[in-house]
Amino acid sequence: MRSSLAPGIWFLRAFSRDSWFRGFILLLTFFIYTCYHMSRKPISIVKSRLHQNCSELINPINDSHSFNDTTWCNWSPFDKDDYKELLGAVDNAFLVAYAIGMFISGIFGERLPLRYYLSAGMLLSGLFTSLFGLGYFWNIHMLWYFVLIQICNGLVQTTGWPSVVACVGNWFGKGKRGLIMGIWNSHTSVGNILGSLIAGIWVNHQWGLSFIVPGIITAAMGIITFLFLIEYPEDVDCTPPQHHGEQDKDQDNPEDPGDSPYGNRESSVDTTASCSKEPCPEPAAISFLGALKIPGVIEFSLCLLFAKLVSYTFLYWLPLYIFNVAHFGAKEAGDLSTLFDVGGIVGGIMAGLISDYTNGRATTCCIMLILAAPMMFLYNYIGQNGITSSIVMLIVCGMLVNGPYALITTAVSADLGTHKSLQGNAKALSTVTAIIDGTGSIGAALGPLLAGLISPTGWNNVFYMLISADILACLLLCRLVYKEILAWKAALGRSSGSSLALTHP
Repeated sequence: MRSSLAPGIWFLRAFSRDSWFRGFILLLTFFIYTCYHMSRKPISIVKSRLHQNCSELINPINDSHSFNDTTWCNWSPFDKDDYKELLGAVDNAFLVAYAIGMFISGIFGERLPLRYYLSAGMLLSGLFTSLFGLGYFWNIHMLWYFVLIQICNGLVQTTGWPSVVACVGNWFGKGKRGLIMGIWNSHTSVGNILGSLIAGIWVNHQWGLSFIVPGIITAAMGIITFLFLIEYPEDVDCTPPQHHGEQDKDQDNPEDPGDSPYGNRESSVDTTASCSKEPCPEPAAISFLGALKIPGVIEFSLCLLFAKLVSYTFLYWLPLYIFNVAHFGAKEAGDLSTLFDVGGIVGGIMAGLISDYTNGRATTCCIMLILAAPMMFLYNYIGQNGITSSIVMLIVCGMLVNGPYALITTAVSADLGTHKSLQGNAKALSTVTAIIDGTGSIGAALGPLLAGLISPTGWNNVFYMLISADILACLLLCRLVYKEILAWKAALGRSSGSSLALTHP
């Protein structure tokens, strides 16, 4: 009987059960967003196949093209001299749709069951990714087809990020959130790596399969999501997390006592915690303007705009850059570009760990952004001098570029989405995440577009653009970095005062 067991045994059972479910949700959402990113990556690998130097290839005997035709191996309409602009248009069809849809997606994510929302999004994303690849087998050479598919895919892919962050935020409190989400956020880089490797298998033969296979995997993951995703701990009688712990109580901002560097985050009893014992009214969804008023949302959103501009330019154009500058084959360039994502995994974990230890999210981002600028400059000038230097600098650049991007889109979004001013309203998390990532996605759309327009003038100019964006991202965090420094000084002052009080009673 339950009453015959010691309270400690019941605590251990409950703790073990809660931990098991939290680990399961973390792993499931990891695989979910890995699939989202895996389905985005093939286009960057296939670009070098859609337009290449046909004079270096042997024209098939049964081919109908003339002997002097230098574009016979290219895929129309990307066989013209303006192919970079056309490829940039295909990229931006996805990215602009993604940026616009992201602001709407968070609102839907708050009002619809996440399990249904994510499942539908993954099934549709798998469908549109596969339709892009089917253009190869259906022998489609119309630009509007590829642009339309990318627009549709961009819109349905916005179901992913606000939903998975909201789900993880529902299950995990603030303690060590940076480290946990830094590890968890490696799904972005893992998805990019898998997408590159899978696309590379067929890129030189039947490039349509480079899209169809990731599309099928994504759709299959959508079915698994529908069957197994658990949105709230209360749905399986688990203990909900407390989003504001003791650490927040001591993080007083000298400018405004009781405030952390991102505003008032005093310790409070979570609304969800009190609701675990007795029914509570369903909290109202936060408005768009209400989410913007949360301290730190605007600064981090604008910072992410420029940070994501840099990251997504690498995501979409790095294989082509390696193909053109280092003269690797399409598959080898794609494989080498995955090292940037390997560095991104390390950078995301490091950023989360450091920001947890220092309680300085903005300062951690700012330092990594400062270091990223000279590293990008060096990679452009000496990174292609040898395979060893290229490997090392790609990993380091990936760490410094993707570290701040990962931290802002995960731990920072979850911190701001569970801000004390929201009074435990977990429904705000999806909207806050959508605002931050939606603003960042504007930069994600601008980066590849600018790269496509600037690259004909030389790759050096593309890197100057990336370095400028990196510096702007850093400058936008200056106010929050200043507040964090003031908070650290105040904490040191209190610590010194406590020591003096103990030594001189």
